[in-house]
Amino acid sequence: MTAPLKPNGPDTDHADHADHADHADRAADDSAVSDVHIRPQGGTGGILGAAHRALSIGIITVVFLIAFEATAIGTAMPVAARELDGVGLYAFAFSAYFTTSLFGMVLAGQWSDRQGPLRPLAVGIASFAAGLLLSGTAVTMWLFVLGRAVQGFGGGLVIVALYVVVSRAYDERLRPAIMAAFAASWVIPSVVGPLVAGTVTEHIGWRWVFLGLPVLVVFPLALALPAIRRTASGPADPEAPPVPFDRRRIRLALGISLGAALLQYGAQDLRWLSLVPALAGLALLVPAVTGANSLMPKGTYLAARGLPSVVLLRGLAGGAFIAAESFIPLMLVTQRGLSPTLAGLCLAGAGATWAFGSWVQARPRLERHREPMMAGGMVLVAASIAVVPTVLIEAVPVWVVAAAWSLGCFGMGLAVTSTSVLLLKLSPPAEAGANSAALQISDALANVVLLAGGGAAFAALGGGAVGGAAHQAAEGAAGASHPAAFVAVFLPMAAVALLGAWVSTRVLPRVKS
Repeated sequence: MTAPLKPNGPDTDHADHADHADHADRAADDSAVSDVHIRPQGGTGGILGAAHRALSIGIITVVFLIAFEATAIGTAMPVAARELDGVGLYAFAFSAYFTTSLFGMVLAGQWSDRQGPLRPLAVGIASFAAGLLLSGTAVTMWLFVLGRAVQGFGGGLVIVALYVVVSRAYDERLRPAIMAAFAASWVIPSVVGPLVAGTVTEHIGWRWVFLGLPVLVVFPLALALPAIRRTASGPADPEAPPVPFDRRRIRLALGISLGAALLQYGAQDLRWLSLVPALAGLALLVPAVTGANSLMPKGTYLAARGLPSVVLLRGLAGGAFIAAESFIPLMLVTQRGLSPTLAGLCLAGAGATWAFGSWVQARPRLERHREPMMAGGMVLVAASIAVVPTVLIEAVPVWVVAAAWSLGCFGMGLAVTSTSVLLLKLSPPAEAGANSAALQISDALANVVLLAGGGAAFAALGGGAVGGAAHQAAEGAAGASHPAAFVAVFLPMAAVALLGAWVSTRVLPRVKS
């Protein structure tokens, strides 16, 4: 649950409009960097053809490194918290990433729409690496958490900037292929990440799980940035005068980030006093996401047809999935006696099925079935979440979790990747950056809110604080949590996923007769 950067990314469909540059701005030149803007290149070559090879390898490597970080760092986190005497702040190491990534997404959307994705992507990768270095060298838990916050800010910049790069540098024929490559970049890290991180933590030290990654960032930067400068730099409309940043949206983004942090803080402590930060968080969050001037498309939380439902579905799917997934290893360790490494490996095959689902949704002949395909994917997600807690019954074999979660990830590949396809299709070029940010905000905000709700239910029914429970899991304690506490997490998340199945029937605008 360390990073909201799963391969949900900017997949695009095989729509009929070859001229529709769905994602961010059909740009021209970046006056500070280049005099010539090159439009998306098609031709007969694929994403590894001569025109796209350097860019494709560079940005795929970026996604690969983010995927490895997401799967590896969670393994080292409990050891880091114990060594830094900061188990009480364990959960904040996760929430700090999500909350700052929310702000980074909004900033990247505006930055990319005005100046192109080159600078936000470069700053995002640099911030991501700097956060890893700060956490890896931290001598107190607060410095460690600060590093995670810096890393989250960089991750938020990167994911939105990548959307813009895909729409500008690749024509519509190639976008599904580059998105499938993004999804495939999660397969190997999802399998080997926990094993590598566990081995490094045990034999070298947890710090090297963090310090070993930043040096690898140099390669994709050197490879991708020159290609992005040639093909995807510049403002949305190079002829228009520069548009200043929308300070109102920046303030709203800060409100969302701070509100999410306060809500997460309040939900972890069941004392009455904790209602104060929780209510303060809601007071900041609600106007920012539902008001007339919110960061979400109008009608998002009413499931209005078209783009609002696309954005809502992304949050429902991602939030339910992440909130459920974060409790699976803990359940397997405390209730079935598995080691943390084996519990993590029960989820290892899921990356492959997610990538397969992403590949399936990109098939041209399935384009006309996009809406029912997404609904079916969400039904699979709901079913998999509902099946997982059956292993609380001793007679149910543990492999049921691996099978169910692999099926759920296939559903996520169908449904969540399709939200990116539709976002690019339904967004006017000049609004694509802001809408992409809204999509990612919906995802990250739902992660925080549903994790907070799940954590509160878990604690109320005897599961203990999420951070403390994770610490117990790292120590290998069994039976520390009441089985009903896990049921109280999984079944509501299955219901949220079913709600997503209904919302997916509203993602296409009504056809006017």
